Amino acid sequence: MKHKLKYIKLPVLLILVAFLFGFAEKRNNARKVSEVKVQFIAGENLYVTEEAVNKLLIQNDVAAAGIDKEILDLNRVERLLNNHDMIENAEAFLSLDGKLQTKISQRKPIGRIVGNSFYLDKNGLEMPLSPYYSARVPLLLDIDSSNIEKVYPLVSYIQQDKFLTQHITGVRRLPGNKFELQMRKLDFKVYFGKAENIALKFNNFKAFYKKALQDEKLETYKKVNLQFGDQVVCTKK
Repeated sequence: MKHKLKYIKLPVLLILVAFLFGFAEKRNNARKVSEVKVQFIAGENLYVTEEAVNKLLIQNDVAAAGIDKEILDLNRVERLLNNHDMIENAEAFLSLDGKLQTKISQRKPIGRIVGNSFYLDKNGLEMPLSPYYSARVPLLLDIDSSNIEKVYPLVSYIQQDKFLTQHITGVRRLPGNKFELQMRKLDFKVYFGKAENIALKFNNFKAFYKKALQDEKLETYKKVNLQFGDQVVCTKK
């Protein structure tokens, strides 16, 4: 009988050891990040990719699948992401199932400075070009870091107007911080003058464009002058 009990105890002991080992492993896994999930705000172009974000986190030893939750610093993750040249804002949080999730809003370029090879973003700041995506924005000519604040109000207004974004392909700075606009598929240039009374000037331009289009006269002009604000002065070819 005693021999039988010994034989019975051995399998029970093995089962108990296996159970304890599995329980310990499960608890250990529960303390680790199961996955890093990168989410970009819907509709945004990928000036930075999910792969690039994951690589950034891993290289800086702040987050990766398998890292212990106790040493995960969410504030550090957010700081690292927010310091990226292409990211405007990032939020990081840990879900109940052990996933590190990041929600990323990318910076939005509204113009591209020609010659210096950088963007002007929607906040009026310099933004480097992206190796992943090229934005379709107006080209900014004769602009550099010292005068981007002069062109910013004009380009920002263009970016928010559907008609203007469809028709304006470039903005050139002239002496005296005056500007000239280059048009898509039209042979004339638009002399805008200084970046002031912007809404009034563009409303006048839209009215002129609509009337000239109806009269089939758009191709007869070589220059359209908006600098006077309350009127549009046209020069024929």
